[in-house]
Amino acid sequence: MKINTNDILNSILESLDHVDYIRPEEIPNIDLYMDQVTTFMDEHFSSTKRYSEDRVLTKTMINNYTKNNLLPPSVKKKYSREHMLLLILIYYFKSILSIKDIETVLKPLREKYFPNESSVQLADIYKEICEMEKARIEPMKDSVREAYEKSQSAFKNLADGEEQDELRLFAFICSLSFDVYLKKMMIEKIIDELAAKED
Repeated sequence: MKINTNDILNSILESLDHVDYIRPEEIPNIDLYMDQVTTFMDEHFSSTKRYSEDRVLTKTMINNYTKNNLLPPSVKKKYSREHMLLLILIYYFKSILSIKDIETVLKPLREKYFPNESSVQLADIYKEICEMEKARIEPMKDSVREAYEKSQSAFKNLADGEEQDELRLFAFICSLSFDVYLKKMMIEKIIDELAAKED
């Protein structure tokens, strides 16, 4: 069966066009009970789920995040807007970082900007980070295109056909994975430096 890698590339690039973030003003301005929190997260992150049966957030996850110092405890079983912002950040981090690493990364936010004891609001920090990341989508698409083009010129010694297509697709996956691997390594180095300073 012929693999249409060009369709795969177009699908990836199209999905990057739809990457967006939950704006602070979309988060209810009232405190929410746990069921409302999980429903809100499931509704807003449904497009990011790989499988339809995946859960974005469960009560058990929230309890574990609180137990592991990622999230401050609820107040009278209710979660504030700041809780929601931290939960969104945890959602993004958890696919690449350990619970301990997320705790280290979020510690300054929990201690200085939760609740609103600083002149800088947690919502403002979140919004600025998201806008900065949104601006990185086009350069990311260029990088993906470049990785794709390089993978399509690999394995020239093989005759055109299924074997060459499979290996070129494998090369594309490896190229994207290597980028993630290097960035994860850099993030972990920064986190280790942060943890060392705390000790």
